[in-house]
Amino acid sequence: MSQKKEVLKDIFGKNLIINENLSKYSWFNLGGPAEIFFRPKDKDQLLKFLEKIRKNNYEIHILGAGSNTLIRDSGVKGVVIKLGSKFSNIKLLTKDTIEVGAAILDRKVSDFAKNNDIANMEFLSCIPGSIGGAITMNSGCYGTDISEILLSIKVIDENGKEKEIKNDQIKFYYRGTNLPKNYIILSAVLKGTISKKQLIEKKQEELIQRKKQSQPSQIKTGGSTFKNNDQKKAWMLIKESGCDKFHVGDAKISEKHCNFFINNGTAKASDIEKLINNVKKEVQNKTGVSLELEIKIIGDEI
Repeated sequence: MSQKKEVLKDIFGKNLIINENLSKYSWFNLGGPAEIFFRPKDKDQLLKFLEKIRKNNYEIHILGAGSNTLIRDSGVKGVVIKLGSKFSNIKLLTKDTIEVGAAILDRKVSDFAKNNDIANMEFLSCIPGSIGGAITMNSGCYGTDISEILLSIKVIDENGKEKEIKNDQIKFYYRGTNLPKNYIILSAVLKGTISKKQLIEKKQEELIQRKKQSQPSQIKTGGSTFKNNDQKKAWMLIKESGCDKFHVGDAKISEKHCNFFINNGTAKASDIEKLINNVKKEVQNKTGVSLELEIKIIGDEI
């Protein structure tokens, strides 16, 4: 272990792990070690950590719930930060507005909103992952995305300063935003509309059932692999190109929804990535469409 890492370990103790295996934080159950893995106990400790590592020019990756991330077998050089329970808070600000920590799961926000008679957040019950990731990706489903309910976010910028950014200062587009990659989202303020709990519950349940019928569950996957195209959905392009039966070892494509790629047991991250590239190439050849990744791939190629 280098002297710099030893010093960091001494300062941050159990909140910092050297060469932590990342596969347990990934829905694919894949991935090598993080050179430095840090779970800040609170915002002050996070700020202190960022100040310490700034001099060393470590590359920083934020890992949310690990639902849409493929971590390469070689692992991740630099720093992986995973926000913990202190960043999973949720509270009512007004009767239709809530403040949530970046690490809270989307479905918990949906349930909290329902229990407080707030509508328009039902769709969050169908999005795997945490609010921080949902904002970065402008996640959405069934006709709604998070930009429609977001009022503002609090972030730590590249200089380690905390600031608030309003919705109209962010450029949202399909499955993305113009937020700088080195910003760390701490929390968000979301606004819905007041409704009756029974109506909210009914809509939420309808969306959950719709998802269950069309998408695989209880499997090792990263959710939707490719973004939908302007003209056609990604799964249609995959099916029409005859890629839906493709596999690389134990990296397979779901029979239920062919935009979901699966670790069927003993796949490596490289197998999933190879399968992704094979499908991308075939779809390009057959349809002329270049599929764009929705999942994020992190780590160095071996």
